[in-house]
Amino acid sequence: MYKYDTYDQAMVDARVAEFRDQVHRRLEGHITEDQFKPLRLMNGLYLQLHAYMLRVAVPYGTLSSAQMRMLGDIADKYDRGYGHFTTRQNIQYNWIKLEEAPDILADLATVEMHAIQTSGNCIRNTTSDQYAGAAADEVVDPRPYAELIRQWSTFHPEFNFLPRKFKMAVIASETDRAAMRLHDIGIRILRNAAGALGAAFYVGGGMGRTPMIAPCIRDFVPIDQMITYSEACLRVYNRYGRRDNKYKARIKILVHELGKDEYTRQVEAEFAHLLTQNIEPPGAELERIAAMFADPPFEAGVPDSFERSDPAFALWADTNCLPHKRPGYIAVTISLKPAGGIPGDASADQIRLMADLARDYSFDELRVTHAQNIVLPHVRKADLYAVWQRLEAAGLGTANLDRIGDIIACPGLDYCSLANARSIPVAQKISQRLAPREQEIGELKLKISGCINACGHHHAGHIGILGVDRKGVENYQLSLGGCEGADTSLGQITGPGFDEDGIVDAVEKATQVYLANKQGSERFLDTYRRVGMAPFKEALYG
Repeated sequence: MYKYDTYDQAMVDARVAEFRDQVHRRLEGHITEDQFKPLRLMNGLYLQLHAYMLRVAVPYGTLSSAQMRMLGDIADKYDRGYGHFTTRQNIQYNWIKLEEAPDILADLATVEMHAIQTSGNCIRNTTSDQYAGAAADEVVDPRPYAELIRQWSTFHPEFNFLPRKFKMAVIASETDRAAMRLHDIGIRILRNAAGALGAAFYVGGGMGRTPMIAPCIRDFVPIDQMITYSEACLRVYNRYGRRDNKYKARIKILVHELGKDEYTRQVEAEFAHLLTQNIEPPGAELERIAAMFADPPFEAGVPDSFERSDPAFALWADTNCLPHKRPGYIAVTISLKPAGGIPGDASADQIRLMADLARDYSFDELRVTHAQNIVLPHVRKADLYAVWQRLEAAGLGTANLDRIGDIIACPGLDYCSLANARSIPVAQKISQRLAPREQEIGELKLKISGCINACGHHHAGHIGILGVDRKGVENYQLSLGGCEGADTSLGQITGPGFDEDGIVDAVEKATQVYLANKQGSERFLDTYRRVGMAPFKEALYG
């Protein structure tokens, strides 16, 4: 994984000192909250319903055991003993005292972490495939390119105050495990017919009140021009993006209103100009970065199977573990979604345990997934049972990856000042209700948002739930048919919404319709696409 050089460390340390002075001036009353707000947001500090929330950056989701352990220690020292992992592969702390925020950033800096650009109208944390470097189907490891984007975008003077927040994702396989087409810019690293490495650019995706799927505006950009093309895309957006109306400020609106062809024409013109300016980072810099992502020292000849006599372990291994590119190894997903739990939450002790497991069994590396889970990417199959035993003892051995209990949910009205409804209690009730039938139902991705901003990605759920305010009463809309992968689609609302208990019943009825209509090995999404909305609406509304 990437290691800071002296410049990186000096930059982060300087930001900590600067923010410490800003907090001091705020506490002393020398600056107002309005003056302080843009300063704290540049450091990932939000003021939510009950307290400050700090969002810590985890670039492309990759962590060392030392970094993970620090996250657990921060949860104990500065929060209420837990952290919340997010859909941008970051972590949030929900109960932060303002006077302690600079100390948290200083602690983070000791393990090469920060909270820079986790908020504000800038380029946010660039996400990637949580199985990068382990997946057998990737062309290359996409993380060096995500790191190059991070370095290019951090403190970029032209893009620090964009019309709206900006999100990028980078993958390098045909299978999209990062919801790439639902980003402002999605980049897929690939090879052309001649074998040359390049990038396909998808621009103008996003969720929120106007969800859109990003179209491909160019199917191949030479890899040594990727940053230049990214800059061209952003320059056109920065030039024409709406700043007078935040509801129309995202790049998806610009691409939609200009039209894909006109937006692409302007990007290509800007790209041609930028090619004359020699702004692409030198190839030696990418080589320097890529060297830090070399494969760990995998062992040859390790056993390529494992003992399956324990049925609970065998179920977990079949559900939560994915094939690895190297024989004898496997990628392990640790579910942070026990039945009745809060999706994405982990206690300080659980966080430190996961750090220990990474140190002992996964070459000192972990990943945060956009589905709010944790991955140990490189576990020997011979060690798998020992890993599961330790996870199971800590309440982290739930076998529900991509099952209905593996819910993505935003913090909702329990924490967020923007929310209209609670997400957490709904997620807890659904997971408890349907946990006994989870394996029978099979793959079914459920996502819950507490407001139209869609932080819970409900538009992309096979089943999506949106909490809304109906004259002061929490109401939940149900949608079906969303998907975040290569066959990206947006869910369609079934009809009138439900109260909290009613939405739990509605989700159960939708699974019953699926089980009654499925053919062979069809997933929920396959059955829905084949039979359409009608049988679901009939069951839901009569």
